[in-house]
Amino acid sequence: MTKPIAVFLTVFALGTGITLPASAAEMVDVYKSPYCGCCGKWVDHLKASGFEVRTHEVNDVPVTRKRLGMPDRLGSCHTAKVAGYVIEGHVPAREIKRLLKEKPDAIGLVVPGMPVGSPGMDGPEYGGRKDRYEVLLVQADGSTRTFSRY
Repeated sequence: MTKPIAVFLTVFALGTGITLPASAAEMVDVYKSPYCGCCGKWVDHLKASGFEVRTHEVNDVPVTRKRLGMPDRLGSCHTAKVAGYVIEGHVPAREIKRLLKEKPDAIGLVVPGMPVGSPGMDGPEYGGRKDRYEVLLVQADGSTRTFSRY
């Protein structure tokens, strides 16, 4: 798409409230087990939030996580890569968008464990339960700090 057309579409969309699809730079590559249902629900959450998603079924998520640079101690059930950042676990799409806007010098984001109420872990089978959880920013040295709280 040429720059003048892209600028026009962005201005038009902002003026009308239309959400444009994520750009190619916001393509999310998700690496998950073919047997995990909550991972598929998280992918659906990303798509509903405007991201384009490529899903890669892998038999060993920890190997992929390590290859992408996320410390194993922060592992969850799926790993993703977007615009050079690694996303681990049930990170809300709005936090990924914030990460891409702010562009911190970091490995990426993680939601440790599988908290009930997080995207992908929020179906009717949980009876409306919502656990408190944090989204952590994983620094370049592997340390973490709180990025947001839910």
